[in-house]
Amino acid sequence: MKLSIVRLAAKAVFLSATMIATISPANAQWENQVEITVRGEYRYILGNGIPNHETGQFPNRNNPNQIRPQRHQYRVPADPVVASQPTPMEGKPFGIAVNGVPFDPGTAETYRGDRRFHYEALTGVLNLGLDSSNAHVQPTGAYHYHGLPTELIKKEQLRGKQKMTLLGYAADGFPIYSSRSYADAKDPESGTKVLQSSYRLKQGTRTEGPPGRYDGSFAQDFEYVPASGDLDECNGREGVTPEYPEGTYYYVLTTEFPFIPRMCKGTPDESFNRRGPGPGQQTRPGPTPGRRPPFPPGGFRSR
Repeated sequence: MKLSIVRLAAKAVFLSATMIATISPANAQWENQVEITVRGEYRYILGNGIPNHETGQFPNRNNPNQIRPQRHQYRVPADPVVASQPTPMEGKPFGIAVNGVPFDPGTAETYRGDRRFHYEALTGVLNLGLDSSNAHVQPTGAYHYHGLPTELIKKEQLRGKQKMTLLGYAADGFPIYSSRSYADAKDPESGTKVLQSSYRLKQGTRTEGPPGRYDGSFAQDFEYVPASGDLDECNGREGVTPEYPEGTYYYVLTTEFPFIPRMCKGTPDESFNRRGPGPGQQTRPGPTPGRRPPFPPGGFRSR
């Protein structure tokens, strides 16, 4: 893997990366390709969606799709700002990992076609053929994460990131970290701990939609309980990190719901809106009259 510093600011270190993967049998014919660059006000993340780590076997009994190269092209603010209120990301990828694979917690499976109630991928109700990185494959061939990307975390920690592990960027530009973080958000010398979500399973029986008790089958089965965990309703917090020593808002992927955040603290970039034939498939957007094109000329090219 080759890394080069393209911008060094007081707030953070930004890297441009071309990553060549250890290829698993599931995607042995392709190499991981990703470019992360900062130009002007934006960070551009372009990649082919092939993971840079071992994956499960795809297709499999519960996921009939094969991993195939994509044309992921995302843009996020380089200096994100907290918005006046959170933005739900239902039906959209929440963010993109440093290896160019999307974080996409939603599912296509619904209760009797009711699109208000999508089954959760990680609460054990459905077997969606996920691998050890809590990922599987869309019909488009897009590999994507539904939770903590275990194998990616291992690779990043091998690079010496033992205290906090930067995993990617959310649609609003704020960084995404693994569940282990500083015990004191403002003190990098405080040691680390596994951060806990502040969402809890509701008690009782559902009042609408699928009958039965709240059992974690759907996102609506959970509620945010302020201060019951370490994180806010967007599954994030303010604090210092190795990449942001002066402090930033950052998101955390957790081992319990919501796993991957479902809301953005800032304003998500339009490049995360769904395009093309299905979830996870991003096509190169053209310029909009009166607006600057979302990607610099040239863009991502296969190597």
